[in-house]
Amino acid sequence: MNITIACYQAISLLHGGPRVQALQTKSELEKLGVNVSLFNPWENFSPDKTDLVHLFSANLGTFHLARVLNAFSFPFAASSIFFSQHSPGFIKRAVALNNFLKKMRQGLWTDYVFTQQICQWASEVMPNTTDESRLLSEGLSIPKEKITIIPNGVEPRFEFGDPALFKKKYGVDKFILNVGHIGPVRKNVLNLIRALKGIDYPAVIIGKITKGKYAEQCLHEAKQNKNITIIEGLDNNSEMLLSAYAACDVFVLPSLFETPGIAALEAALAGAKIAITPYGGTKDYFGSMAVYTDPKSVESIRRGITDSVNQPKNPALKEHIKKEYLWSCVAEKTLKVYKKVLGK
Repeated sequence: MNITIACYQAISLLHGGPRVQALQTKSELEKLGVNVSLFNPWENFSPDKTDLVHLFSANLGTFHLARVLNAFSFPFAASSIFFSQHSPGFIKRAVALNNFLKKMRQGLWTDYVFTQQICQWASEVMPNTTDESRLLSEGLSIPKEKITIIPNGVEPRFEFGDPALFKKKYGVDKFILNVGHIGPVRKNVLNLIRALKGIDYPAVIIGKITKGKYAEQCLHEAKQNKNITIIEGLDNNSEMLLSAYAACDVFVLPSLFETPGIAALEAALAGAKIAITPYGGTKDYFGSMAVYTDPKSVESIRRGITDSVNQPKNPALKEHIKKEYLWSCVAEKTLKVYKKVLGK
């Protein structure tokens, strides 16, 4: 089987979850004997050498490629990576209004319509969570029979970090940890920093800093709290990141939504307690083994962190992640979708 993986052009700049998802899926599929290549727009694409294109993200960034694949009747499956804080009913009404307006004036498109069109063209759609699946089926009217939930995953190496490395370099141990990006509003780091003001406990925030007023405000307020250490990004492959996960007590991810937040899976596999947003499908992954916080409430985030700090670690969470969400398991489920599309 020959598979080509494609995504939006900015994937190499953003270094976010979709990039990890695509590359880890590629790596594990290859271990299963699948020939996988990465789509390169500067090289001639040979349809006769590819059975199926796997498109990661169904949005404006991947729309044109999806449209061309559809025009050439070339099969593709899409990991939609789609979420909205709006209800399925709201999305359905927004799409209906957009489609009505398009009849009067061409070129009127919303983000919802780009996602809907790509998913309609796709042979199979693979959301990460049940929440995402419901938005696709009830909000964007994608037939349920072409939707298969394929979860996000985690690398097994995150179980084996050495906490001593981080403790030696940064001088903190058993701390509150957040890993992500400092700057995007969705990550909600400012509310996290404000929540930490009322907690006399060491905290570490590791993240690539995106320039802008929001990031500047985060850094300004963090400097006023002696308990907060800001580390501007650690490579996902670094031993120091593994060590940070292993050394922390609580991992907190109070984003506006996550699907479900690969960093949270990494931290859980390392044995950390999890305090996380309830939005985006996180409960699919963590169930009753995490504390859920309202991302719009500083007090709720503070209370969730405090509750987590005061709880003992639950080894069942780590075992649950190992059993259900390693990338090898994700790849096996993905391969079943490919076989379904190709009739194999």
